[in-house]
Amino acid sequence: MGNDHSDHEHTQDYHEHTHGHGNHDHHGDDREAVDIGVLTVSSSRTLADDPSGDAVETVCEDAGHDVTDRRLVTDDADAIAEAVAGLLDDGADVVVTTGGTGLTADDVTVDAVGNLFDRSIPGFGELFRWLSYEEVGPMAMASRATAGVVDDRLVFCLPGSENAARTGTGELIAPAVGHLLGLVRQ
Repeated sequence: MGNDHSDHEHTQDYHEHTHGHGNHDHHGDDREAVDIGVLTVSSSRTLADDPSGDAVETVCEDAGHDVTDRRLVTDDADAIAEAVAGLLDDGADVVVTTGGTGLTADDVTVDAVGNLFDRSIPGFGELFRWLSYEEVGPMAMASRATAGVVDDRLVFCLPGSENAARTGTGELIAPAVGHLLGLVRQ
């Protein structure tokens, strides 16, 4: 008995991948451009002096997305949660935060924003730390970068360094956010 599949009929194009969604084209709901709100979490910066937020905005806009709002709050869990919710309420499809994702006592962004998540996106943090490891070695484990779904929108939490903001936004968020948003809105 050989492996002759000449009479076997393929009902699905090999190149159409569905990720377990039957024959649904999971790219059909992709968004070319999304409205993005940027939130910087810092007790020492201002919007006029915010290289991380500037990096997120530049990378997103260069990728064809629209940064519709920029805000800054201090390292206060309630203020962070309120600012993220406010950006979403004001129409952002996606919120990208910078700052407050480390291990110090005032790094409360992940805890504040995580409480808003309906579902987490663990792959984002895993990939971010992997990319960071290539640059900073084992200290990448100190980052608690994370992402999640809030209603039918996305929130990404990046570290506050300009390089981390540029890497996370350029390598992960900007190229994938249109597809991810399409998935959560199916």
